[in-house]
Amino acid sequence: MIAPGTPPDESERLASLRGLNLLDTAPEERFDRLTRMAKRLFNVPTALVSLVDCDRQWFKSRQGWDLRETPRDISFCGHAIMGDDILLIPNACEDERFHDNPLVTGASAIQFYAGCPLNIQGSSGLGTLCVMDQRPRNFSDDDLTLLRDLAAMAAQELESCATNTVDALTQISNRRGFTALAAHVLSQCKRKDNPATLLLFDLNGVNPINSNFGHAEGDHALVAFATLMREVFRESDIFARFGGDKFGVLLTDANDAGAAIGLDRFKKALTQYNAQELRGYDIRFSVYRLSYNPETYQDVADLMGAADATFIDQKGHSQR
Repeated sequence: MIAPGTPPDESERLASLRGLNLLDTAPEERFDRLTRMAKRLFNVPTALVSLVDCDRQWFKSRQGWDLRETPRDISFCGHAIMGDDILLIPNACEDERFHDNPLVTGASAIQFYAGCPLNIQGSSGLGTLCVMDQRPRNFSDDDLTLLRDLAAMAAQELESCATNTVDALTQISNRRGFTALAAHVLSQCKRKDNPATLLLFDLNGVNPINSNFGHAEGDHALVAFATLMREVFRESDIFARFGGDKFGVLLTDANDAGAAIGLDRFKKALTQYNAQELRGYDIRFSVYRLSYNPETYQDVADLMGAADATFIDQKGHSQR
């Protein structure tokens, strides 16, 4: 057996996947109708919508399949997301990647597999729409086209979830997307007793930029700030635009000292940006820090409540 590889954009892929807030949720008709259709159209016993997580594949929709998830290292879909088009396995027993795979040799007895990667804007290979059979078979060109069409419909449903978690202007997480990602990260920090720090950014002078240079330039400043966040902070960190000129980043496995290092790196990058761009104004910010403590913040809702209180308190001070 050959275990599936890891996509080069794995960190971004996982962040996009978790930002959908679909993992470990109840079945939904919008996905079930597609797997029912695939099962009937291809005359197969099994059709799935799979989502490939860091160490498992989890099934959002399943027809003719009892398992809710399987390990990623034995998954067919883990191989499928490595490519751009359908992974077709006419006979798994004759394929060196799968001939001794437990899903082939065990009770599942998979012989045939066809899976099409599910891609959304900015993220590829979040999972697959796939069909399986316990006997060898093949697909015609028409079958392959039909599977692509069904997968495109499944991807559209994922896209509708993504639009609810991504800020339309800056293309980083919005508050909802941040909350979903942070909930997962903080549960890991709590279980492993790892530190985490939330940095809250309040951009200064956005209204004067809008007044003096136009709203398009104000939007440009917000996008530039978000782009710098994406470039400077680590792939394991979670950053978002909470709304207006409010941003945040959750630094994972970072105590106060580690947060100070990350913030200093970001300040230097912003200073360099301002010096190079010379757009007639400098992007400036105020920053506030919250250290995550599971005894103080029971969950992400508590942490976000504290963040809101911090923004409100600082706004009150600035108006005095």
